Formats: sequence, C-alpha cells, structure tokens
Amino acid sequence: MSEIKKIGILTSGGDCSGLNVAISAVVKAATLKNWTVYGIHNGTEGLTERPLSYEILTPQNFSETPWAKTAGSYLGSLNKGVKPELMDEVARRFGEGVRELGLDAVIVLGGDGSMNVLQRYCSQAGIKMIGIPKTIDNDTPLTDISIGFETACQVCMDSIDSIETTARSHHRAMIVEMMGRDAGHLALQSAVAGGADVCLIPEIPYTLDGIIKKLEAVKASGRTYALIVVSEGIKTENGEMLSLGKNMIGEKVHGGIGDYLANLLNEKYNGFQIRCTRLGHVQRSGHPVYGDRMLATLFGAKAVDLLSNGQTNVMVGLDHGRVDCYPLKDVVSAGSKRVDVHGVYVQAAKLLGMYIGEI
Repeated sequence: MSEIKKIGILTSGGDCSGLNVAISAVVKAATLKNWTVYGIHNGTEGLTERPLSYEILTPQNFSETPWAKTAGSYLGSLNKGVKPELMDEVARRFGEGVRELGLDAVIVLGGDGSMNVLQRYCSQAGIKMIGIPKTIDNDTPLTDISIGFETACQVCMDSIDSIETTARSHHRAMIVEMMGRDAGHLALQSAVAGGADVCLIPEIPYTLDGIIKKLEAVKASGRTYALIVVSEGIKTENGEMLSLGKNMIGEKVHGGIGDYLANLLNEKYNGFQIRCTRLGHVQRSGHPVYGDRMLATLFGAKAVDLLSNGQTNVMVGLDHGRVDCYPLKDVVSAGSKRVDVHGVYVQAAKLLGMYIGEI
C-alpha cells in the first residue's frame, strides 16, 4: 500500500500552454487515491516565503472554471533564478515549508533549469520528487517533447502566416524573432511549417552573405516578399550575444538579434525593405492544442502512478510514443537538449531550399 497521503504540486520557470491540463490530471488521479493535493503558489516562493502560500486542490477547481483549457498557470510560476550563493539558504527554507505542510512528495512542472534547481532542493530536504517537463523551448533532455511546445509552435506558425500578408502587401522581407534561448527547436519547426525562406538557429553558424544570397534568389524568382525566422539565441557574426536587459539576479536575457539583423541587411542589400517583428511572450499563450492536452494528461497521470508505485526522484518523459521515466540525476547531467543538425527538420529545410546557415 502506498505511503503517500499528501503531495504538493508547483509550476516553475516560464509559463506555457498545457500547465493547467497537467495540474488537473494530477489532481484527478491523486484524488482517486484519496491523497490530498496542495497547490503551491508562485513556484518555490509558495514554500520558501512566509507565510506559506498554497491551496488544497480538488477536481472542482478545474471542472467549474475554464482553467484547464487555458494557457498560463492556475498556481502562478516563478522565473527569476537564484544567485548561487543563496541556493543553500533557499533550499533550507524550501525544506521547512515542505515539512510544515507535511508533504510526502512534490510534483514539479518545469524545464531543464527547474529540474536542476528543484532536484537539489528536494534532495537537501529529503523530499520525494517527480518532474514533469514543460517548456516552449523543448530543450528538456531525455524526452522527445515537453508540454507547451506544440502550442507555441502553433502560435508561431500562425504569426508567420499573419506577417506574410503584410510582407506580400508591402513587398518586404519580414524577420520574425522567436524565443528558445540557446536551442533552436521552436524557430526551426515553426519556420519549416510556416514556409520561411531563411531560418537561423543557435546550433548552426550563418553569414550575412548567405542570407543576402537567399534573398536575391527569392527576388530573382519573381516573388516580391520574403520570410526570415530567427531564434533569439543566435549570435552576431562576431560571436556576440545580444541582450535587451537582465533578469532579477543580473543575468543577461536574450533579445534584439532580429532588429540587429534587419538594420545590417538594410545597409547591405536594397532588394527588399526589411522589418522585424519580435513575438515575445505571446509565444507562451494560446489554448493548448490537442498534442499538449494529451501529453499533459499522460504525464500528470503517470506522475501520480509512479508515486503510488514507490518510484521517486525521476522525471516523466516521452520516448518514441511511450511514456517513461528517467532518474533526475541523469536529466540534470544531460544538460539542455539542442537541435540535431543532422535531424529530419534540418534536412527538410535544406531540401526545401531554405537558407538555414552554413551547413
């Protein structure tokens, strides 16, 4: 018989679509086992700040409101990072919060960074943990896909479609800057699905001459507009990371490469007038598409099943259509998942004539 009686659930890091579906799935599955589910507010802050901030969750939280079918997090999230010198102190307060509530385990919805940090907190507190991967960047390792990625791709593809009408009307080359940090999954898959002419991602070097050559080919074909997709994490030709600011602990955050390239290309090439649109946080929005709803439901149910069977300190993941789990230590040691430069999406882009860099 399971020793679990009380569990906590929290969302950590940037929000995305599908979080509420996963929370709802956990609550439904846990309630059937007569467990009490504590929804921790605002990521780890709900356990590390005083007074503690939480609520008891039941299936009614999601059946009487549209929360389960909306983007964002019903519980609130935290995405500001922790300075290394404060990690031990925050871990101590986290453990105190867990013990004050009497939690037997914590389910964490987070990306690769959250898995790293929360695994450390739970380990130091001696608390059982199950991780559920979520991120629009799709860079969490050891899982084929994370919650939120498919909806973000849909939003980005729809944005490309919308911007194309303006590009066609004004005979321009339009740059669309997308999120993704140091991984190009979101930009690449959205560009392929959206029919872009150029896609630049952090994993593949590029040249301005390469971009211009592609724009010249588009112009020569008789088409009067072009679409360029860039991932926020690409660097300048000189290897410089561009940033629009810093986060709450002083780390630079990506942003600005789209405008930088638009200015350079306008100076060096007059075949198209070039403008940039930075999608920003709209990429985290959108009602979860079928793929994210199903993935979140499968992951949430699996997390409760694992706890019920005594398996802990693992992350749920999808491996070629099969829901499995992986030790958190392996997830942390694997690091961020980058685009496979020899994979099917890069190959498709090349076969379609897209300029994807010097590869």
